[in-house]
Amino acid sequence: MAMLAWLRPAAPDARLDALLEGLERTERALRADIAEGQRGLRSEFSESTRALRVELAQSHGDLRTGLARDAQAARAESAESLARFAAGFGEQLQGLIQINERRLMEVRATVDQRLQSLQADNSAKLDEMRRTVDEKLHATLEQRLGESFKLVSDRLEAVHKGLGEMQALAAGVGDLKRVLTNVKSRGTWGEVQLARLIEDNMTPDQYASNVKPVPGSDAVVEFAIRLPGRGDGGAPVWLPIDAKFPKEEYERLMDAQDAADVDGVKTAGAALGRAVELQARLIASKYVSPPHTTDFAIMFLPTESLYAEVLRRPGLLDKLHDLRINVAGPSNLAALLNSLQMGFRTLAIEQRSSEVWQVLRAVKTEFGKFGDALASVKKSLDTASNKIGQTEVRTRAMLKNLKNVEALPDAEALRLLGDADAVGDADEANGADDDGAATQPVATPPNTASSGSA
Repeated sequence: MAMLAWLRPAAPDARLDALLEGLERTERALRADIAEGQRGLRSEFSESTRALRVELAQSHGDLRTGLARDAQAARAESAESLARFAAGFGEQLQGLIQINERRLMEVRATVDQRLQSLQADNSAKLDEMRRTVDEKLHATLEQRLGESFKLVSDRLEAVHKGLGEMQALAAGVGDLKRVLTNVKSRGTWGEVQLARLIEDNMTPDQYASNVKPVPGSDAVVEFAIRLPGRGDGGAPVWLPIDAKFPKEEYERLMDAQDAADVDGVKTAGAALGRAVELQARLIASKYVSPPHTTDFAIMFLPTESLYAEVLRRPGLLDKLHDLRINVAGPSNLAALLNSLQMGFRTLAIEQRSSEVWQVLRAVKTEFGKFGDALASVKKSLDTASNKIGQTEVRTRAMLKNLKNVEALPDAEALRLLGDADAVGDADEANGADDDGAATQPVATPPNTASSGSA
């Protein structure tokens, strides 16, 4: 109907209207025929479906009955086949059992015969092996016993050799004890330790060994620190350092402390203090002679424990200070030598201070020139900045005037302004050359860097 309505023209026409009415009647008749045909088809399809269902149900029942009969026949046939197979299998199994029994009897007889033969052979071989083992065991036992006796004799020889080495070691320990007991050898040991400390902390031109610090005296100090004298060419001032090790008094003090003997500790401590004070008096009288030496000397104690015991003695340190003797152990002597080393460095810096001052004056002069150059550069930069500002003002004015002008596409603008850009680049290059020529006279002086590095 929609199509017929669409086909109907806007202007009325009698023939067209009649044709349209005929078409509408034909359409209604066709629709009625189609509906009636569909109803007939539905009824026929329903009847066919019912007939098909009945036929399928009947076929299903017939098939089920036939399958039941076939299954029953198959079960009967299978039962008969199994019965026949069981009878035949029983007969075959009985025959196999009889055959296996006969073969087992034959195998048993053969095995018994071979076992008897193997037993005889094994007995003979065991007898032979027993004889061979007895012979080899006897030979091996004799060899092992010989090796064991040899090893024992070697070990005994090694033990005797070790005993000899132990005796030599005991002799060496005795020699070491004699060295530590002997005053001269003990002093040499302290000198070696003192020499190691001084060599590790001082340069060779800052100390000397076996020095006669007092003119006109034959007293020789083990080591002396060379301090600068008055003036550049003056004689050096010596700082005497002598190593002392009152071992007997210190060992008696340690033994008394281990035994918890209070009276022995007091007695040994007093003896140690007297021995240290005596050594300090000897050092002061032999090595301290201002102005050739410092007004004090250093007594080096080679062990920290001995140094601690000396510090613990009441009033002993004050007595040593009165004698112008400073006591030092390995640790604080190293610290003292380091401080002296820093003093030497400070003195060297003071001696070179005039040269440093001249260099600073030259640097100051060059920095004045450098300041003038920086001022000139700043002036040029300010001028360039002002010109750039004026150019920006003119650019903004031009852009304001060109605001209403329609812009061209990029490709066409590039084609039209390509030559102008090339000319502008050439002008910029020329301007850069002019700027370089203008700023060349205000460059940094060539000797400024060298003065700064100096």
